[in-house]
Amino acid sequence: MNTESYAQTGIVWQPDDAIKEAANLTAFMRAHGIADYAGLNARSVAEPEWFWNALIAHFDLRFETPYSRVLDTSEGLPWAKWCVGGTTNIVANCIDRHRGTPTMAKPAIEWEGEDGSRRVWTYAELDAEVCRLALALRHLGLGRGDVVALYMPMVPEVAAAFFAIAKIGAIVLPIFSGFGANAIVNRLDDGGAKAVITVDGTLRRGKKVAMKTVLDEALARAPSVQHVVVLRHLDIATPMVSGRDVWWRDALNGLPATLPTEQLPADDPLILIFTSGTTGRAKGAVLTHCGFATKIALDLGLCMDFKASDRLLWMSDMGWLVGPIIVVGPTLLGGTVVLAEGAPDYPQKGRIWRLLQDFRVTFLGIAPTVVRALMLYGVEEVEKVDVSSLRIMASTGEPWNPDSWSWLFTHVGKSRVPILNYSGGTEIGGGIITGTVLHPLKPASFAGSVPGMAAAVVDAQGHDVAPGQVGELVMRMPSMGLTRGLWKDPQRYLDSYWNTIPNLWVHGDFASIDADGFWYVHGRSDDTIKVAGKRVGPAEVESVLLATGLVDEAAVIGAQDALKGQALVCVCVAKGAGAALAETLSQAVVKFFGMPFKPREIVFVADLPKTRNMKIMRRVVRAISNDQPVGELSSLVNPDSVDDLKRAFGRDVARDIGP
Repeated sequence: MNTESYAQTGIVWQPDDAIKEAANLTAFMRAHGIADYAGLNARSVAEPEWFWNALIAHFDLRFETPYSRVLDTSEGLPWAKWCVGGTTNIVANCIDRHRGTPTMAKPAIEWEGEDGSRRVWTYAELDAEVCRLALALRHLGLGRGDVVALYMPMVPEVAAAFFAIAKIGAIVLPIFSGFGANAIVNRLDDGGAKAVITVDGTLRRGKKVAMKTVLDEALARAPSVQHVVVLRHLDIATPMVSGRDVWWRDALNGLPATLPTEQLPADDPLILIFTSGTTGRAKGAVLTHCGFATKIALDLGLCMDFKASDRLLWMSDMGWLVGPIIVVGPTLLGGTVVLAEGAPDYPQKGRIWRLLQDFRVTFLGIAPTVVRALMLYGVEEVEKVDVSSLRIMASTGEPWNPDSWSWLFTHVGKSRVPILNYSGGTEIGGGIITGTVLHPLKPASFAGSVPGMAAAVVDAQGHDVAPGQVGELVMRMPSMGLTRGLWKDPQRYLDSYWNTIPNLWVHGDFASIDADGFWYVHGRSDDTIKVAGKRVGPAEVESVLLATGLVDEAAVIGAQDALKGQALVCVCVAKGAGAALAETLSQAVVKFFGMPFKPREIVFVADLPKTRNMKIMRRVVRAISNDQPVGELSSLVNPDSVDDLKRAFGRDVARDIGP
């Protein structure tokens, strides 16, 4: 990094000519006579049908029956129809297209278990397993439109199961592998699932955790489920219900390794994936065959420059959107996915960095909260291994604070590997804004809108805000990857996204664009705090707390205050506790923001409530602080943190303040 240049511009990375020339974006723009990214974005908004047709052609996405029209908005923007009249299947684009090519012999999946065991599946082996499982599902009477749940850890078979369900035209319902029975019941019941594919158990930080027994508890209250396919993963004692349950290997025994892929209306549902709401039941997003394939080609292939030579590691779970992305993206684009069961810091503190070395990973996906946690182990964990294979890092989830972004860029990326920020959500089927390899980087910045998304930052009336001002992140038009409503709840879909500002998709994130055109996300708009008429994002205050070096993690919320409207409450995972530390942290906030922002309270806890993809659930902190119902908690990876928070705020741990 040129420190003089950084002081003047804030830019820490610039793409060189070789990177620009080799970029997928460059090839696409050159093919269409477009000079730059701004021109591409402008044309994608002005001519959306041209853009989506051009994207589909560029990535050679397959349709058995060509569509007659790529986009139909005759029923209004929220209800856009895509690839009208066409037929396809995501399996045709991720697996079938590679038949008869050298890709079939290359690794599709390389896997490491928590215990160090490893397996490799070529594309041909993945194809064979998908075909056999798909036929087994058909023998169970399953087919087009049936919902089949996936309750599995990240083992190679989770990819086979995903594609097998899709291959027969059924709908994949991914369920987080760490969910308890109640959360599983809600999703199976809402989805009307007819079958579940699961495992006997999984390893979690050295412990054997039975998953089938948790599922059985849920199935006692999920009468729609008629069949359960169980993979023997740990070979632990597993109860099986006669007539309902079948072992994976028994179901596939003797079945042929080839099966034609069911061709479906292109916009048929592929994935029913639930995302937690603030209160009440989780929301079911509906992603389709043409929509998800095209959106992943756009985001991963075009914007983030994934190539067939790339090897992707993005530790997540099939229950969150990143799970389907890391299964579909590399196979769609002919690359390799590196799957790892378990946590990024177990059994070694620097396991994720060692995985980069051992599997020659070129493309790393990671969440800012994960980086903040791994920073606690020190730079030496990264320096133990060779991470020179890396060429791209991508991040999504929580907003960055500058220190953690710079730590990853400097120590893992060696100041040469760009961090491509990527922000969107489950309902988007991917990202709204992104970084690219064509753009320079400032810490925590985005390049701008994903082409075709028509992203903007607006005020309450829908007008663009001035540079540097914070506003709502919106889309001015629908995207092909967008959810097709919410499962069985069209009005909630409109109320949640389209009715706040008419004809705009309001995503619920605050964002800004600086004077140089760099974009930033500041967190959920319902997390924003207004103190004495002045608005501040929690991430801004949290960055100040983290910069003291005395705090490992922080969640800042606004509590009701008779004088100021709201006052800051800071919940910290710190290297100590007590009044002296609290005063030091309080003064750090005052020094940065001024006396009106002096925290009313600083609370110390052992852990903060997080989702599996490591987003801090500030709404839970806010609810407990105000002694209010905490809402839907099924996505928490650390439910014990809720009781810890209650104790810290002096609430009655025994009292249920759930929904």
